Amino acid sequence: MNKDSSIKLLLSVFLLILHLTVSCEQRVAIPNIDVPVLESAYEKYKEKSVQARRFKNADVIHLVKDRKGDFEVLEIGKSVEGKSIYQMTMGNGPTKVMLWSQMHGNEATATMALFDLFNFLEGKDDGFDNLRNNLKEKLTLRFIPMLNPDGMDQWNRRNALNIDLNRDAAQLTSPEAVILKNARDSFSPHFGFNLHDQNIYYTAGENPTPAAISVLAPAYNYETEVNDIRKKAMQVIVGMNRVVQEVAPGHVGKYDDAFEPRAFGDNIQKWGTSTILIESGGYPNDPEKQYIRKLNFMIILHALQEIADQSYESYSLDDYYGIPDNSTRLMDVLLKNVSMNKGDLKYKVDLGIRQREVDAHDSYYVNGAIEDLGDLSIFYGFEELDATGMEIVEGKIYENEFEKLSDITPEKAFELLKEGFLAVKVKEASDWELYNLPILALQNSASIPFDIRMGGSTNFYLAEGGVLKYAIVNGYLIPLDAQPKNGYKQRVM
Repeated sequence: MNKDSSIKLLLSVFLLILHLTVSCEQRVAIPNIDVPVLESAYEKYKEKSVQARRFKNADVIHLVKDRKGDFEVLEIGKSVEGKSIYQMTMGNGPTKVMLWSQMHGNEATATMALFDLFNFLEGKDDGFDNLRNNLKEKLTLRFIPMLNPDGMDQWNRRNALNIDLNRDAAQLTSPEAVILKNARDSFSPHFGFNLHDQNIYYTAGENPTPAAISVLAPAYNYETEVNDIRKKAMQVIVGMNRVVQEVAPGHVGKYDDAFEPRAFGDNIQKWGTSTILIESGGYPNDPEKQYIRKLNFMIILHALQEIADQSYESYSLDDYYGIPDNSTRLMDVLLKNVSMNKGDLKYKVDLGIRQREVDAHDSYYVNGAIEDLGDLSIFYGFEELDATGMEIVEGKIYENEFEKLSDITPEKAFELLKEGFLAVKVKEASDWELYNLPILALQNSASIPFDIRMGGSTNFYLAEGGVLKYAIVNGYLIPLDAQPKNGYKQRVM
């Protein structure tokens, strides 16, 4: 072997050893996830005064402005209608992290999780001190928990100017948008968490699994390039995804990263802050998003821990790109193979039903409607029924009028439903009165809406061989051979 060959061989061996060493270090550096610690922290510090996702600014503002101890609370401006907007700061570490929530007034899931996180950060002598002190020593945390208080009070996405704040990062028309821009510029955070809710009909990929959490490291240009700032956001997201996969496998989706020049997330990424979008979606049997609230708490706390320790740097971008893309594939109820007829023509269709929330009396009711019909084989339902062999039957109105809604017990309503009465008449019901019964309540001469078409009503029976099997009441699927569930959100028609 000549001298040149020996040198090449030695160089090859050196590079191989270096590669193996680096690979080994990377494998070792991937952090462990202590799910029991995250779960126990949530259970201990959950803010018990907030149990539902709809609340007004005045109901919860004390959880922000009246904080004691290590939090520095500062009013940083006022909304269009003059409500105070606060920021909260804790820690004195070199890495700065800013989290903001409820930019859209009707997106409150992450806000609830922040209340829980505030309680955790104020705790002591509870077994979590090492984690908590590590965050305070390595990070400076800044929170803007309720950016759009006017929208909160109207349970509205937009602010009091009817402007979508997340499309106001460039023009800065709204005072709330100016407040957020100034907060970012004055703090210059290394990391930012943009906290939102999405509709419940997203799936994590082309499958029936709801995207309980959706994530994105927003693009900072039309080319969707990845610089070091965006890369760090992607790596942090990989760690959050690992947490969810431990407790709710498959329930994470990823948003399309098309650049939106008006959006805050995209611009804050462009301005030099590694920005992580978290969207709270849907999860089975979680209408108030309390389980998704828990997921928010866990992934945010874990992300802060990995930012503090810089352990997120061990993650590969391949794992970010491997998170399945969001797809809108869910219905509240999916009825498959329903027998229909039009004249002499007999045919089968799938019916997809969605229930939209409608605000009323500081609460809401749902309005079920047929979202689509035909071949819905690419869709899935939170509830699904193969209705092969079943046909649609119109419901009847019970002939005896009730004086008031309180005269109807859930047991009586279900008994009538099983007998083929889809609705009752109520004499003293007020306009738009809300109630929780598995039957329609009508005023005066009102009739049962029955219209099987796109956008049509969802009030009918499914029968098999002349026997009623299921009632569909305002989009709720009710088996007639089992006790109905609670949680109906209806109004008098």
